[in-house]
Amino acid sequence: MTATLVASNLAGGYGHRTLFDSLDLTVAPGDVVGVVGANGAGKSTLLRLLAGIDEPQAGTVSLTPADAFVGWLPQEHERVPGETVSAYIARRTGCAEATKDMDAAAAALGDPSLAAPGVDPADAYSLALDRWLASGAADLDERLPVVLAELGLDLGGAPEEALMTSLSGGQAARVGLAALLLSRFDIVLLDEPTNDLDLDGLERLEAFVRGLRGGVVLVSHDREFLARCVTRVLELDLAQGANRVFGGGYDAYLEERATLRRHAREKYDEFAEKRADLVARARTQREWSSQGVRNAMRKAPDNDKIRRRAATESSEKQAQKVRQMESRIARLDEVEEPRKEWQLEFTIGAAPRSSSVVSTLGDAVVRQGDFTLGPVSLQVNAGERIGITGPNGAGKSTLLRVLLGRQAPDEGTASLGASVQIGEIDQARSLLAGSRPLAAAFESLVPEMASGEVRTLLAKFGLKADHVNRPVDELSPGERTRASLALLQARRVNVLVLDEPTNHLDLPAIEQLEQALESYEGTLLLVTHDRRMLATVHTDRHWRVEDGRVTEA
Repeated sequence: MTATLVASNLAGGYGHRTLFDSLDLTVAPGDVVGVVGANGAGKSTLLRLLAGIDEPQAGTVSLTPADAFVGWLPQEHERVPGETVSAYIARRTGCAEATKDMDAAAAALGDPSLAAPGVDPADAYSLALDRWLASGAADLDERLPVVLAELGLDLGGAPEEALMTSLSGGQAARVGLAALLLSRFDIVLLDEPTNDLDLDGLERLEAFVRGLRGGVVLVSHDREFLARCVTRVLELDLAQGANRVFGGGYDAYLEERATLRRHAREKYDEFAEKRADLVARARTQREWSSQGVRNAMRKAPDNDKIRRRAATESSEKQAQKVRQMESRIARLDEVEEPRKEWQLEFTIGAAPRSSSVVSTLGDAVVRQGDFTLGPVSLQVNAGERIGITGPNGAGKSTLLRVLLGRQAPDEGTASLGASVQIGEIDQARSLLAGSRPLAAAFESLVPEMASGEVRTLLAKFGLKADHVNRPVDELSPGERTRASLALLQARRVNVLVLDEPTNHLDLPAIEQLEQALESYEGTLLLVTHDRRMLATVHTDRHWRVEDGRVTEA
């Protein structure tokens, strides 16, 4: 079905806070709209409104035809206890709900008392059947094993038996991708679909999105993915309280946005300079007027008539000039100063240099169930910058644990150098987790910092009073990632380990992280599938991890 989604004069937010308003967007077949903006600008809120999950504060969302099948795939892969992979995919594709509705309609067809008031059971069943067929539920069980095999997913059992809670983060991401590939939505709404996907998964996702005939609205912080897929960009500008649609793809958006911001700044600077000049001239005229009166009085101190005449003439003449200046100031077209965006600005705290050898592995072998890493022989030297890539499940995280002395090898040797101070952002962001408030959890990791210093530091990372008093587990993934970056600044490290650091970070924060890495002089181990980060951040060496083997590219 060809479907069109139209948002008119839309406003969204939560509580009494409005994140965006007066938003107009049309998504026609073949459109791929990328939604960008800082964390907290309302990107996920917008997708929920477009999906009909939440009600807008103002405006409308309409579909043509009205029964178009809209699929919303939220940011995190929910791990429902007891839910199998097949049940998860049925839920994410809308097949489970369509099946439930058809079963209910079939029951009402057999027993009309079960039908909703005023609804013809035959009509309801016909509609439910059409939706069930459109969702792809009829042949989902046949298509599912084929797609899982194409993605190389070995679940250790049939999909109707394997539990989602038993999967690794990478496997869960692949199952989420499988759900997307198996879906048959008329309009697709994707929230951070690239998180945790490896390069092969990203290429499959890109091919899927580019091949869709229906419209797509997606939120992503993967710049290369945006550049390859989107046809238009919707920017939610929280700082300016504005939104705008840019045509021509992501790279064209970056150029046009830079031009618009430069012109806005130039226009304001021109206005401010002109206004300041007129204000200064008006002030000078006032000073001359006052000085003229005083001079006239000094020159004719004994003649009241002369004094009064001089004072009056001078005052009126200068006052007229002052009024002319003030009139010119009033006639200036007011230009509002562009508000500066909040920017994450941080550095990575540096500790004294470690020993010349940071870590060594000698024929190290690690076994985890059916998976084996090694034998691996590697050496990390102080100051080296190493990029690490490889498919999900290849052993990258296991390799990091052994290198950092967090897991002993089953065979071979592993040793960590002296004076090694490790700073880490792991994939699960596990350093900051639990039910304690963020401030308390952060303080426990940096006991040398006073409470006030901790709150000030977190505020610089956009984590204000309403964040620091909330339990860590209630923070969004992006907020937890920013807190982890703040921890890197607070601690002094000489070995920095980043495992998929760009997941959940907004685009300005990713760019700031890249800048911080350029000035960081310690040892760096960087695991990422972000292709632009790999191209931007300087590395000396590149390790490729695949099937438990490590090769140097």
